[in-house]
Amino acid sequence: MGVIERILGVIFGSGRNVVAETAEVFRINAEADAQRAHQMQSAALQQFGGEFRLTQRGWFDRFMDALNRVPRPAMALGTLGLFIAAMVDPVWFAARMAGIALVPEPLWWLLAAIVSFYFGARHQAKGQDFQRELAETMAAVPQVVRTVKNVESLRDVTPEPDAPEAQSNPALADWRAGR
Repeated sequence: MGVIERILGVIFGSGRNVVAETAEVFRINAEADAQRAHQMQSAALQQFGGEFRLTQRGWFDRFMDALNRVPRPAMALGTLGLFIAAMVDPVWFAARMAGIALVPEPLWWLLAAIVSFYFGARHQAKGQDFQRELAETMAAVPQVVRTVKNVESLRDVTPEPDAPEAQSNPALADWRAGR
């Protein structure tokens, strides 16, 4: 018992595990690897959290953000409301539309300009993004064409009949004969 205990004490004694330390040279310690991955993911999440943290903003900034979100839903819901009003009370709706008919033309132009600038700015930004993506795609076309030609050139790679490997390969000769 004493000899085996001394041998095991040499291998596993003094808080060390020689077998485990030797095995870690050839294979990654899964527990330590998982701990490193957890620490790396935690650090990345903290960095992202720091980058995207909203600063404390005043009441005016919050009010303006809320106000900027109102026009599109208000116009959509208002238009649906007009359709519902026309079906529920056609006389009331006709009276309101007659009033709108009295609005002078320059006021309609002003309203059209305001709505166009409001919605047009977003449309223009999206359109420019689309044009940029389209230009990047078109710039990649020559490389794609070259790649397709290279791949297509690999389609028929049968050796010539007078090549030495073709003469010494009976399976290839049988295939050619059947073709």
